[in-house]
Amino acid sequence: MSRRSAPCAAVALTLTLAACSSGTDPAKGGGTVEQTLTVLAAASLTEVFGLMAEDFEADHPGVSVEQSFAASSTIVQQVNEGAPADVIALAGMSSLEPLAEEHRVGEVHEFTTNSLQLAVPPDNPAGITGVEDLTQDGIRLVVCAEQVPCGTASASLFQAQGISPAIASLEYDVRATLTKVELGEADVGIVYRSDVTEAGDRVRGVEIPDDVNVVNSYPILAVSDSPLAQAFVEEVLSERGQQHLTDAGFVAP
Repeated sequence: MSRRSAPCAAVALTLTLAACSSGTDPAKGGGTVEQTLTVLAAASLTEVFGLMAEDFEADHPGVSVEQSFAASSTIVQQVNEGAPADVIALAGMSSLEPLAEEHRVGEVHEFTTNSLQLAVPPDNPAGITGVEDLTQDGIRLVVCAEQVPCGTASASLFQAQGISPAIASLEYDVRATLTKVELGEADVGIVYRSDVTEAGDRVRGVEIPDDVNVVNSYPILAVSDSPLAQAFVEEVLSERGQQHLTDAGFVAP
């Protein structure tokens, strides 16, 4: 995927990259004019949005897609504070609620869903077989902090099951939670199904039954009036984009 720097001066910002353009061509702008599209997306979308960015750049010569991934709550806070962005994609429809009205440029689309899954090390040393094992003594359980969507979903799961497991660590996003398991620093982590799919043989997934699982819907919208912004949203909603999501373990809404 291209990560070219836009030719105009970048605006310094933690976690995000500047959205600037050296031209005013429409979404399919060609020639030598180079444009940058800035996409801020939930951490669980890292790999799949990377593929979509590659597709988008291939179809839009002269366009560079710059992406930053973080907790959905962090993304909304940054946009509200003036972070340059063209498109945001979040985990959990409720994550959109704090977004200021002036940033809601495009229509909100629910483009995919994701459900929870337990991630354990490949050899599963703690012998985790289901949610009921999370309350065992000595289990090193890691989950997302409750202010981010995966943490909210985990709290809902615990409440529905009537359990209060001891939590060894609260992580700032779902990828940090998964990393703890991959490094052997946790016996089990609660992540999304797509994260287990992406991790491959670095972790083992333990299913949570559908009747007790928690499903998060993912919204996407343009937060600038750039024609490229709406074009990228349409790429995510397209058959090609949806196939990437399905391959990554997401489920159509």
